Amino acid sequence: MLNYAILSKHPEQFKTFTGLTLQEFNTLNEQIHQKYTQYEQKRHQRTNRKQAIGAGQPFKLDLTNRLLILLLYYKLYTPSTLLGYLCNLTQTSVLRTIRKLEPLVQEALPTPNKQHQKTQRLTTITEIEKMFPGFEAFIDATEQEIPRPKNKQKRKTHYSGKKKKHTVKTQLTVNKQGLIVHKSRHAKGSTHDYALYKHSHPKLPKEITSKLDLGYLDIETDYPGLDCVLPFKKKAPGRGKVGAVAEPLTATQKLFNKVLASARVVVEHTNSRVKKFRIFGEEFRNRLKHYDAMTDIACGIVNFRISNTLVV
Repeated sequence: MLNYAILSKHPEQFKTFTGLTLQEFNTLNEQIHQKYTQYEQKRHQRTNRKQAIGAGQPFKLDLTNRLLILLLYYKLYTPSTLLGYLCNLTQTSVLRTIRKLEPLVQEALPTPNKQHQKTQRLTTITEIEKMFPGFEAFIDATEQEIPRPKNKQKRKTHYSGKKKKHTVKTQLTVNKQGLIVHKSRHAKGSTHDYALYKHSHPKLPKEITSKLDLGYLDIETDYPGLDCVLPFKKKAPGRGKVGAVAEPLTATQKLFNKVLASARVVVEHTNSRVKKFRIFGEEFRNRLKHYDAMTDIACGIVNFRISNTLVV
């Protein structure tokens, strides 16, 4: 049987299976224990509760092992049947354990939404520079595969011509350290990066320079007050000019693009970090109504590892 007592004896495997070091897990576990009683009282007293307090099956495992199961699921994204077999639980118990604990874990972690709210409260230059070293922010969109929709209209709207798969798209905004300060709600896979930005973009202090890629062309025109930097692009010769070749970039423009790409690699690294949690990196098998909350937790874990702080 896989549990905390066994796995904690092997720190390297613990990190591989959960995405957290043993010390980080213990810190999160302590915070969850502190908030659990109040969380359960609030959950039991909700207005739409259908059963009396105390009804239903009690949890078979203690809180520490239930948190471990949630992290195992997020990091490895194994089928719930297999995870139940490894932890001596039924499939239903595994899913119930994860679903009941997710809101509390989301509350304890420094999720992108909380970081964005913190960003909007910044007032002094010192506070802004501490949150955004170098006064820089990096924005990029990422896609995740979903099962082929049964609905014909959804098959069309969620099909990504870039990935040649059915996907959902999410936009991340990070600082120079890779901390995720904003995450958009998921959009259909056919949505263009810039269309997603116009629908859901971070509200950053005016002192911050946003560094983007060519997917955000024309942003300077539509947002004249935004301080942003984009790479240079070759100018197309235009329609009807058969055989004409686009004017090549100058050496200075190529060097500028190279420096910008070098700076923007931090957002690519962050995309890689969140996708190591396979619930964000592999085909998303859960219902899409849970997508934003579940990916928030994955991003919150990454933020926790970078900042080494939780929400108290």
